Amino acid sequence: MRARELTIDCGVATVAPPSRQRAGAAMSDRTTHWQNVYATKGEAEVSWFQDSPAISLEMIRAAGPDHDAGIIDIGGGASRLVDALLHDGYRDVAVLDLSANALDAAKKRLGTAASMVDWIVADATTWRPAKTWDVWHDRAAFHFLTDPRDRAAYVERLRSALAPGGQVIIATFAPDGPEKCSGLPVQRHDSASLSAELGPEFSLVETRSETHHTPWHSTQAFQFSRFRRRS
Repeated sequence: MRARELTIDCGVATVAPPSRQRAGAAMSDRTTHWQNVYATKGEAEVSWFQDSPAISLEMIRAAGPDHDAGIIDIGGGASRLVDALLHDGYRDVAVLDLSANALDAAKKRLGTAASMVDWIVADATTWRPAKTWDVWHDRAAFHFLTDPRDRAAYVERLRSALAPGGQVIIATFAPDGPEKCSGLPVQRHDSASLSAELGPEFSLVETRSETHHTPWHSTQAFQFSRFRRRS
């Protein structure tokens, strides 16, 4: 039963599949899949649901942005992190996701406060950032990039979107975490492998472990790593 949960019902994030030859069709399939997930399931009926994104929020606070600093949540979907950031008083918050339905769920939950957020429907490997942010946060999007070319494309967008001296927080399945999610293979990471992906321009600030409990009480091992971009 647990293996079924890990391969079918776990996971989040919205990035294009790695195959370049079938990128267009696969992208459409992925969009349809995630659109259907968010159209047919309630917020707490998916394994990645967090009532409170505590570690993400703690690490963003530790990055030390002032309340006018730009913060972007990559693959944020319907996550409640955006609620917490607005509650903390941050005024320049963006959420990027492939699924418009996921973002619509977050907007509906926020009500009038949704107008304070920049909602971006895009793929993190092909998106063209229109501005820069001070903090880049990603919980469970990057680990779906199993092709090195897609990871390189993601990092290229990160470099375009993150201000000098800015910080990036990436949470993925840990080396002892699930090998698949939502029927897709994942690339598990630790801080060392993430450092290698990001390159010498980024220095590791901290890393933390989390045992995530799904709504049906299975567990998933995550790692969170925070890096600072050299000025």
